[in-house]
Amino acid sequence: MMRIGLLSLTVLALLAGCEPIGQTSQRPETSLEFPQADRPVSVITATQFSTEDVRDERGEAQKVMDLAGITTGMTVADIGAGEGYYTVRLAERVGEDGRVLAQDIDREALGRLGQRVERQRLDNVSIKLGREDDPQLPADSFDRIFLVHMYHEVGEPYAFLWRLWPALAEGGQVIVVDTDRPTDQHGIPPLLLSCEFKAVGFRLVEFLEKPDIRGYFARFERAETRPEPGAITPCALTRAKG
Repeated sequence: MMRIGLLSLTVLALLAGCEPIGQTSQRPETSLEFPQADRPVSVITATQFSTEDVRDERGEAQKVMDLAGITTGMTVADIGAGEGYYTVRLAERVGEDGRVLAQDIDREALGRLGQRVERQRLDNVSIKLGREDDPQLPADSFDRIFLVHMYHEVGEPYAFLWRLWPALAEGGQVIVVDTDRPTDQHGIPPLLLSCEFKAVGFRLVEFLEKPDIRGYFARFERAETRPEPGAITPCALTRAKG
């Protein structure tokens, strides 16, 4: 293990998503003021990372929630919620006085998640459709924002993170769980992850290698300021490796 100290069912208005980036001409207009990522992006192949029984056998969600300090009454966003593995467990952990916003860019996945939330009567869960370059989160709202095994699929990371920055409440944190492998192989090297977050105004406060959750755990906080979109210096993949 390595620690680096520096380093209720309410379905909200669904907003149109956008296609993943390919060539520059295919980028969403809403992202053009931001630099383009100098890295490949994993293709979204499924909304389920692994079976829930297997994940529960290794206690994944409980371990991550413990590390993230999730307690009763918190307001949490689950970005890339998919089938809702973390959503339903976060809802139970924060309790009736807490709130969970489940967001994804996949309408069909959100439809299935909505049925699950309704079936389980999770009145503290709301659902929202986001965009690849904008998580569509209200400002000053979240104690924790979860990005679990999904950040490597974000095709416009600088626009996405820049627009996520205001959503944190005072003392709020972004929790990333991912795997140390190339970004086109459903992972992201930790140095590249840290570089991209730092470029838009976050600081890494904790990093843990966690084989028991099939990856690593990273915790970020907002820095005092964030740069204007045109002032963001993109991370070169080769520089982030070095």
